[in-house]
Amino acid sequence: MSELLAIQKLRAGYGEAVVIPDMTLSLGEGQVLALLGRNGTGKTTLINSIVGVTRRFSGTIKLGARDLTTLRADQRARAGIGWVPQERNIFRSLTVEENMSAVAQPGAWTVKKVYEMFPRLEERKGNFGNQLSGGEQQMLAVGRALVLNPKVLLLDEPTEGLAPIIVEELLSAIGKISRTGGICSIIVEQNARKILGLADRVVILERGTIVHDAASEALKADPAVLDHFLGVAGAAGHNKHHAGPSGASAN
Repeated sequence: MSELLAIQKLRAGYGEAVVIPDMTLSLGEGQVLALLGRNGTGKTTLINSIVGVTRRFSGTIKLGARDLTTLRADQRARAGIGWVPQERNIFRSLTVEENMSAVAQPGAWTVKKVYEMFPRLEERKGNFGNQLSGGEQQMLAVGRALVLNPKVLLLDEPTEGLAPIIVEELLSAIGKISRTGGICSIIVEQNARKILGLADRVVILERGTIVHDAASEALKADPAVLDHFLGVAGAAGHNKHHAGPSGASAN
């Protein structure tokens, strides 16, 4: 498996606050990584650092042969970083189709292909973003990221607040996207047990540091590890978000 995303000795945070003191992490093509940890451990900060919206104190981030370290967030998006934030960030005053066509870049993922992945989006292609249910908005957020034709797909708690049937549909789609598109994915998810069946690999963070890095199958076989690092509440997903420095999430 060739290395696609490489983070080396990253030190990052918000303002003067360091949330990630020294992070080294790499992912290969087609790999799905579940990023777990209690609230405030740096999960969202790591995602935001890859996107380019945190303060980087030192370290590097590379996508294949390309060094992203000094690029702005919009330049990173064009280089191949697809991001689905917790807030979804869809254009509420545009239709479903306009939301995607406004940001689409040439490549295998087209608006038509997104409709094939999420048929209910095609059914609502003329609806405005603010007319969609939470699940439909999340599908649209994923679709918007896909039509950028990314090499890396970052999803920050994509199933939060969604009905179980929508969660199942969304996770199934994310699995297909990663394994058929040659991209890699990082998924932040509060409900650890929900994501183990989808992820190939699990990384657990504490205080912005990797404390466990293992194959998903190994964690499924030894759930005591999850309880040790996340506790019963963490593993079941009964956490609330806390704001980080300057009002930014430090998850």
